[in-house]
Amino acid sequence: MDVVTSRSFARAGFLGNPSDGYYGKTVSFAFTDFWVDLRLVESGRLRFLPGEVDDASFASPEQLVHDLRLYGYYGGIRMLKAVAKRFFEYCTEHGIELPRRNFSAEYKINIPRLVGLSGSSAICSAMLKALMKFYEATIPIEDTPTICLEAERDELGIACGLQDRVIQMYNGMVFMDFERELVESTGHGRYERLYPAECGFDPATIGLFVAYDPNRAEESGKAHKKVKKLFEQNNGDVISAMSEFADIAQRGRDAIVAGDYGKLPELVNANFDLRDKIFNVAEENRRMVMTARSVGAAAKFAGSGGAIVGICEEGERFAALEKALAEIGCRTLRPKVAVEADETAALTATGWRSS
Repeated sequence: MDVVTSRSFARAGFLGNPSDGYYGKTVSFAFTDFWVDLRLVESGRLRFLPGEVDDASFASPEQLVHDLRLYGYYGGIRMLKAVAKRFFEYCTEHGIELPRRNFSAEYKINIPRLVGLSGSSAICSAMLKALMKFYEATIPIEDTPTICLEAERDELGIACGLQDRVIQMYNGMVFMDFERELVESTGHGRYERLYPAECGFDPATIGLFVAYDPNRAEESGKAHKKVKKLFEQNNGDVISAMSEFADIAQRGRDAIVAGDYGKLPELVNANFDLRDKIFNVAEENRRMVMTARSVGAAAKFAGSGGAIVGICEEGERFAALEKALAEIGCRTLRPKVAVEADETAALTATGWRSS
């Protein structure tokens, strides 16, 4: 019986976020602390097995109402189905012949839920990686994030952009340029690896940190829908802000390539200040950023809220950062930026229940 496994890691939007949904530019990285594991086992029929996000058992009516408001009715299985549909359609459209075989799909996730670390897109990207391996299908890497995006956006109606899917397919740290003409003509942006890369940059040298509040779960699409509507209406403030987000990401990319890392903290802070102007930032989320800044760290959202990413030097300042964030219920870590070797080494079928 053939078995294939795949893994996708959590991601943090480092600079430019959320301009990826608005033909902008962004810098993101994937990190190995949290992940989704996915397994396909050859079977007689196509089967999609429930994971933790598909829980149908609740401790109380209050928990049922709370969970359904946040996670919806269909959990992660809907994402597995949507990616499979888009994968099969892509292969048909591009003349990729697939062997006649079926699978049972199962996933495990330990990415904190709905705190802006891209758990849902990790499910989708892990599924696509597994499908490509299971069917031995070769798809250009620049097309793979678009397949995942179409599965979530077009099949499921989730408000999202390319950024998360790009970094979870590429790993490392990537600068992304979503020039409108390029995206509309090809379906993808221009993607440049900053790590690992020839410029010799190592994210560990700049003092990266990620912190998250495990109790700050909220649906990320709500904030994006409001701003996206204003963007499509050519709202001057939003259009200007998206241009500024792109400029921040470009300046960050240029600083990294030039080895001028001292510019990065200022750009991180400017990124959040700009977001704070155009998004209705919840006070609980703003407090995370301001608490980090109070001890001298640079900080911004890692995604749509519930987690932050930033720069803080090692030693007493980082100890003060951990303490201050713990006092408001947040967990802080030094992320290990993921590379292909991390993903390959982690893949194992051990611990899966029998299919």
